Amino acid sequence: MPRRRLSKQTTSLKERLAKEATQLRKLAQGTPPGFERELLVRKARRAETASHMIEWLASATQHLDRFKLKWLFIAY
Repeated sequence: MPRRRLSKQTTSLKERLAKEATQLRKLAQGTPPGFERELLVRKARRAETASHMIEWLASATQHLDRFKLKWLFIAY
């Protein structure tokens, strides 16, 4: 089985998703109304939602870390 090539990403996933959403919206604006345009808008919306979810999860993790530290100090 061939080995996977690992590469470092230069931008965050959130930034890449936001960029993809912007590109898809621009492409949808140039497309005549119809099925194809709706698909592009849906893809853009999904990318934006994923970007927001990443932001939400990151903030929840930070909040959880502070919560754990708070209880750690209270326990001792």
